Amino acid sequence: MIKRKVAIVGGGSSGWIAAAYLQKALNVEGLNSNVEITLIESPDIPRISVGEATIPSIRHLLKVIDINEAEFMKATDATFKQSIKYTNWVNKDNSYYHHPFSRVRKQPLDFSAQDWLESDQSIPFMETCSEQPIICELGLAPLMLGQWRLGAPLTYAYHMNAQKFADYLRDISVPRGVKHILANVTDIDLENNEKISAIHTDTGEKIIADLYIDCTGFRAKLIEEKLEIGWEDHSQWLLCDRAITMHIPYEEHFPGMVRPYTTATALSNGWIWDIPMQNQRSIGYVHSSAFISEENAEKEMRAYQGGNTKSLNSRTVYFKVGRRNQNWKGNCVAIGLSGGFIEPLESTGLYLSDLGTVALAEHFPYSNDDMEAMAFRYNRILCNRFYEILDFINMHYCLTKRTDTEFWKEVQKPERINPRLKAKLEFWKNRPPTNADFDDQYFYDQTKHKFNFESKEFDFRTPIDTAALWNHESYECILYGMHFNSKNYDKLYGKNRKPLNVHPYIIQRLQAARQQIPPHHIWLNRVLGMKQYPMAYKPAGWVA
Repeated sequence: MIKRKVAIVGGGSSGWIAAAYLQKALNVEGLNSNVEITLIESPDIPRISVGEATIPSIRHLLKVIDINEAEFMKATDATFKQSIKYTNWVNKDNSYYHHPFSRVRKQPLDFSAQDWLESDQSIPFMETCSEQPIICELGLAPLMLGQWRLGAPLTYAYHMNAQKFADYLRDISVPRGVKHILANVTDIDLENNEKISAIHTDTGEKIIADLYIDCTGFRAKLIEEKLEIGWEDHSQWLLCDRAITMHIPYEEHFPGMVRPYTTATALSNGWIWDIPMQNQRSIGYVHSSAFISEENAEKEMRAYQGGNTKSLNSRTVYFKVGRRNQNWKGNCVAIGLSGGFIEPLESTGLYLSDLGTVALAEHFPYSNDDMEAMAFRYNRILCNRFYEILDFINMHYCLTKRTDTEFWKEVQKPERINPRLKAKLEFWKNRPPTNADFDDQYFYDQTKHKFNFESKEFDFRTPIDTAALWNHESYECILYGMHFNSKNYDKLYGKNRKPLNVHPYIIQRLQAARQQIPPHHIWLNRVLGMKQYPMAYKPAGWVA
């Protein structure tokens, strides 16, 4: 087999995910490899250090790279994540619901959603089909201190320091054969204005490769600046365009526990992430600059934290919601922010880099003859997944019942709901979602809309939601967590409905969990050696 050369431009999480994964996935024999990988990273560009929440697909990534879980968690200050808790999204009343990773499926037919809709709804929907929301509220880990003894394991992901994650991947990838060059790219040579032929650096090196991966963030130095691939803007559906971020160190601000879930709390003009790590919490107020100034957004973020935060620095991260018209053009592939971005309400930040890398390994061109066919399929997959995420995030906003600010009034307007999602919601007024809804993804109401999502220059087809990331169960979680179509169900089933029954398996699991699963921070302390901090005070609005 002919040796292929890959050049990755840009480090950070995206660059090192690509380097580490491709090195292992494409080179079974390690250093005696068929694919030679070089990563060029600027020593002058500052890196954004924020807490990062992930989804369970990250565990596949780590397994392929051959990473020990405990070592990874120690190196990146990682903690467990079992759910996302949404607070104040329906109304501004401190109410909440969970989107957990584990769910019980009744056999042989699961009518959990329909049973809940016909009931008195005295228990939140997800607590009737998953034990994980209560396990999260109890602050328990997803693992025991010894061998697991509770039947089916709990599904989980991680919170981590993204910058330390990039450094960790670098430190294991270089000894495995990835060449690391610290230099600035000064020039890019093109062949027939369609393909990159070489990259030049300020250290005098000329890097020639068969495939070039653009991990340069929003600058998109290769895919946009040189190959001139355009950007599809989707800010009409998601209005937030910046985030004020801050780290809350445990030395002075330990709240007495480490939440085993991510918190997304709706504020006046957006929402705030709250991500716990082993040494600090990372918070960030994702908001719309059209509705609130940076100064007022920072005041609101600090009020959310409460206590003495004057000594804590904040920074503003600016972003744009959208996707590249093509993620793969010629012999250049955009991965990470250079390929697209959607606000991380469902923790899809690292996932998009993960997806782009895994899909590239599956479509890797071992000859130049494969390049065009592989690029076409790759672009289609990334396009479909982007719109799947767009629909799902858009849904969180448009289902709110808040009217306390102009921002929350605006996101509910029909023109702020993308047509694909609108068609789904219209259909789901008739019945709860099912697997069948993702077989074709064309609903009656779509005949009323003209779809103009993708650039006609590249792919004429409407994107398809394949439920590769979120199936009908995840849609049910958000729909009924936010009381979708509740007025119509009140008319249909009346106000005096039957009492709700929780699956006996869930009750048994919760009883056993209380006795056998340790608190999250105790597990982190005993297994990973997390430092024990004295409790300072709990942030404003803190609910364990």
